[in-house]
Amino acid sequence: MTDAASGPEHPAYGVLRPVTESASVLLCNNPGLLTLDGTNTWVLRGPGSDEMVVVDPGPDDDEHIGRLAELGTISLVLISHKHDDHTGGIDKIVERTGAVVRSVGSGYLRGLGGPLSDGEVIDAAGLRITVMATPGHTADSLSFVLDDAVLTADTVLGRGTTVIDKEDGRLGEYLESLKRLQGLGRRAVLPGHGPDLDDLEAVTAMYLAHREERLEQVREALRVLGEDATARQIVEHVYTDVDEKLWDFAEWSVQAQLDYLRS
Repeated sequence: MTDAASGPEHPAYGVLRPVTESASVLLCNNPGLLTLDGTNTWVLRGPGSDEMVVVDPGPDDDEHIGRLAELGTISLVLISHKHDDHTGGIDKIVERTGAVVRSVGSGYLRGLGGPLSDGEVIDAAGLRITVMATPGHTADSLSFVLDDAVLTADTVLGRGTTVIDKEDGRLGEYLESLKRLQGLGRRAVLPGHGPDLDDLEAVTAMYLAHREERLEQVREALRVLGEDATARQIVEHVYTDVDEKLWDFAEWSVQAQLDYLRS
């Protein structure tokens, strides 16, 4: 978890930035404690294709959706997970483009594409996109695998660490998802927030090590504070290296750690 960028407006707002041969990113101007600089909307197009696939249209933001719609023919929108900073713009992008929208959860489906499933291979916009279920941040979290990169949404961020959703996030599932991603080897990371990264294998190894370090700190806190210690008491004991503005969100992650350890 990392605070949003401070100071002048981020120079990437409103600018489609190429990252790989087939993936470009449009950064939404919705910075915050959990969104970092804002939501990354990914635009995918293979060489020579006249169509595009959008991954996560972002929040209900007229300016952002307008810029997306003006890029060209969007045939398909893929949703990585349920959070509003990724899904709020669905109806407006459909209204502007007529695109089919596909996700795990039926609440976000638009058009006749049907729900996404783990291992499914999508042929669109001159690309082959493999759907990988990576639950943990939320129950419905997906990653999308390209030949040279993985769109990791909020499972792996460009900086900071991922918060486990307090409603349906599960730490055990999250650790397994990180291991699945690590198994894909060295390729670019195209995250839902923050900058793109070079090496998925290295980043997931760092994430796993960080989670194990936090789990050990929670175990130690329970030894000091007692087995019945609350998540908040543990946050105040363990998260002294994290800005207090983020402690409420840290509490979600600690509760997930407690649930994991106590199960």
